This record gives sequence, C-alpha cells and structure tokens, in this order.
Amino acid sequence: MPRLRDYTPARVELGRAGASIPTRALLEFQLAHAQARDAVHLPLAAHSLAVELKQKEIPSVTLGSAARDRSEYLKRPDLGRRLSDASRERLAALGSQYDAAFVIADGLSALAVHRHAVPLLEIVLRDLDWSIAPVAIVEQGRVAIGDEIGELLGARMVVVLIGERPGLSSPDSLGVYLTWQPGPGRTDAERNCISNIRAEGLSYAAAAHKLLFLMNESRRLKLSGVQLKEDARSLASEVVADPKLVGDR
Repeated sequence: MPRLRDYTPARVELGRAGASIPTRALLEFQLAHAQARDAVHLPLAAHSLAVELKQKEIPSVTLGSAARDRSEYLKRPDLGRRLSDASRERLAALGSQYDAAFVIADGLSALAVHRHAVPLLEIVLRDLDWSIAPVAIVEQGRVAIGDEIGELLGARMVVVLIGERPGLSSPDSLGVYLTWQPGPGRTDAERNCISNIRAEGLSYAAAAHKLLFLMNESRRLKLSGVQLKEDARSLASEVVADPKLVGDR
C-alpha cells in the first residue's frame, strides 16, 4: 500500500522508537541540518563562475556588495542589497542601453549557484535574441542588488539568479527574480519569482521555459510583479513542479 513518504522528500511518517524517532531518521535530520548550514556559509567561487561563462562565450563582470565579508552579510541584509563603491564605479564604465541584464548572486546558497546558475543561463540565452549586458557575478548579494545593477547598466529589465535559503531537504535550490525597469526602491511586489530550481525540483528546461515567457510578457506589457501572471503552457512530456513563494534572499 502506498505511503505518503513515497510521494514527498518531506519528513513525514518517520516512525517511532519509544518516545522518540528512530536513530536513522535522527541522523538524517542532523546531516540535512549540517548541509543547510554549510550551504549558507560556503563562499562564492566568483572566479570559477567567470571562467565557466567565458568558456561558453558569455561575457561577465565580477562585483561585490557593500557587505565586507560573509559574517557581515548575514547580520546586515541591507548591505547585501547595494553595491560596494568600487563595484559601482566598475559598472558605471559599462553603462549602456540593454534589453536585459542578468545577475548571478550567491544569496544564501552559493552551492545552488555553483550547480545550477550557468547551465540555466546557457539555455535561456540560447533562445533569447536580445541585447544582453555582461553577466554580473556578485559576491555577498541579495535580490534587490539587481535593481542597482540594472539601473547602472541602463537595462530595461533585470533577472537575478540567486541561491535560496536552504531547507532541510534542499540545500542547493536556485531562485530567479525578474524586475521590469529596475532601480532602487523597487519592492518584492514588483518582481516575479521562479523557485526551487534543482535536480529534485524544477528542471532547467521548465525553469527556462517559464522565464522566457515572463521576460517576453514583461517586455510586451512593460511591467512585472503581481500584475504579470505566469500562465505559460507546461512543457510537453515533462512534469513541472509548481514554484513556491519565497521572500527576499
């Protein structure tokens, strides 16, 4: 007879050992907790990402937020939402007019970025005949840092690929946030999010399909956020997980 655990990786039906849970379930929980903590503290290998993008002939620029290190980044979310002075000057020299700017930021899981950001970006850019700014790779960055980057680059929209807050079964989940006419002061209600991009969640193909739909609709309607509905048809012969709603990363 099928059990609930056959349909979900969530910690349900763990069983009992006296007044507690079985030893195996306890050890699995402790391992998952350690993996989540490691994902939060893992530094972003920005140089390796830049090399990987260069190998795929995708230009990039490496930046940093106003947070000086990981400890400050975790304690001061506001610093992760704006660029350092040096990074701001570097971007100002690249300023132009672009249809879109892509940002890769570590967020709360550099592991997710290392595993999924470049493969997903490669699929999206392959089917996108737009004027695209050099990809901004940002250390100690949060979602809203894309607003400043997009404005400095003169981009009509910004797409931020970022590591999501690790869960106890998903230390490597990637999120994508799209904002039309980016600039300081934009709110989460003015963004669209695609979440849970990983091997056990939303596939690269499904995520790219949804993102391309949103990008084209955003440009057509000249808006993003709660007014922009994601109603792209599902990919044929593929089961697509519904993206979960997440907060600022």
